[in-house]
Amino acid sequence: MSAVLAGTGTLTRLALRRDRLVIPVWALVTGGLVASGVGSLEGLYGTAAERAEVAASMTANSSMRALYGPVFDDSLGGLVAWRFGTFAAVLAAVASLIVVVRHTREEEETGRQEMLSAGAVGRRAPLTAALLAALTVNAAVALIVTAGLAGQGAAGALALGLAIGGTGMVFATTAALAAQLTESARLAKGLTGGAVGLAFVLRAAGDSGSADGSSVLTWLSPIGWAENVRAFAGERWWVLLLIAAAVLVQTAAAYALTGRRDVGASFLATRPGPAEGGLATAGALAWRLQRGTLLGWSLGFLLGGLVFGGMVEGAADIVGDNEQARQIFERMGGQSALTDAFLATMVSLFGMVAALFAVGSVLRPHGEETSGRAEPLLANALGRVRWATGHLVIAFGGSALILLLAGLGLALSYGHDAGPVLGASLAQLPAVWTLAGLAVLLWGAAPKAATAAWGAAGLCLALGWVGPALELPQAALNLSPFGHLPKLPGPEMSWTPVVALTVLAAALVTAGLAGLRRRDMLS
Repeated sequence: MSAVLAGTGTLTRLALRRDRLVIPVWALVTGGLVASGVGSLEGLYGTAAERAEVAASMTANSSMRALYGPVFDDSLGGLVAWRFGTFAAVLAAVASLIVVVRHTREEEETGRQEMLSAGAVGRRAPLTAALLAALTVNAAVALIVTAGLAGQGAAGALALGLAIGGTGMVFATTAALAAQLTESARLAKGLTGGAVGLAFVLRAAGDSGSADGSSVLTWLSPIGWAENVRAFAGERWWVLLLIAAAVLVQTAAAYALTGRRDVGASFLATRPGPAEGGLATAGALAWRLQRGTLLGWSLGFLLGGLVFGGMVEGAADIVGDNEQARQIFERMGGQSALTDAFLATMVSLFGMVAALFAVGSVLRPHGEETSGRAEPLLANALGRVRWATGHLVIAFGGSALILLLAGLGLALSYGHDAGPVLGASLAQLPAVWTLAGLAVLLWGAAPKAATAAWGAAGLCLALGWVGPALELPQAALNLSPFGHLPKLPGPEMSWTPVVALTVLAAALVTAGLAGLRRRDMLS
């Protein structure tokens, strides 16, 4: 056993050093989101009667159960677990899959793992180091949640922390398994991300039909397991054993598979292409590389629009007569009419998530460059700008497409005039393109800092989704380009910020492409 794990300590220290910024940020954001919920919810529902009323109304609303799950207890801790627990579990899952794939399949794909394995490194040491790095993230999240909510009840705080961290480890081991099956890091992340999405959908479908979390669909989802730990509501400690069992089974399967394959190989063979290539242009190659990702995002946004559109009619039930809750929706949506405010909030959320697609699509050629696949292309009569432009068309045009589909889903499910909703969705594009332009600038001018674009997109998402609930000042919310857009539908269209952000995005893209032309290519 010691031989196959030789070098684990060294690789773990290397992984933690490489992620010395990512791990603390993810842990603080995820754990801090839950811990900060105490103050925000206490301000909204300061009395026991108000908490009991909102718990009853949320549990009776199937749309809200689908989004957040049922409320198992009307204490302040119980409301925090209901409001923030599901999304914290999803954030922990996303952080875990990124860390594990980064230190397993991505290392093999770039060839670095082969060099490391030439030394005194055991066959299972890289996988073990990756899982230990993920365990560090999730342990930090669990600790922050437990410490932040200890004042509401030590047992409930510990249960919620373990449930969130345990969910992260379930998907960390899912990512470890996917990294053995696939040949590319992108596919491993896609499969694990799809598993996270499926788990959320199963939980949402189960909770929409059941007010006590007892649906079979809920129990088929690891996110549903975290919910059914029932923190602050008579904790079910035995559910944590189910989470632990899933972690152990998937870990054992990943270890068994990694011992049966060569470095760089996979169990799912890549389908060979045609004998003669049919891609005549850089744009055609970009489309071939990104079409699967664009299709997945398109289907997800259309489905999301259909789901959230079905909640519009029940928007008034979300806040009842609570004026502070109404003000939060109005700050996020910017319109006194609650239905318009809810629609504006959902449209803005879709825009912030679309920015993640745009940044990822912009950085796809950065991955081609660092992996060495871009160099043979550029050694021929293909210019750098023309090569990059093919990917940028997908990034900017694709973000417009997915926002259009989200607006279409909202309008179809809501059952009212589609024009204002579609217009509100497309109004998010200047902010999305600004963040995409920032990614172009970083990749073109400072490629080693290109991944900072993910941090900028994540910060905007956090400011837009959590900032109003935490009552952050408007100056902080305006750090995001989304904070300057008109809050449609509802008020009159304001073209000044739309035009200004579009011009800014164009300037960022131009500067980024200029930097790409001048600098050396990475190898």
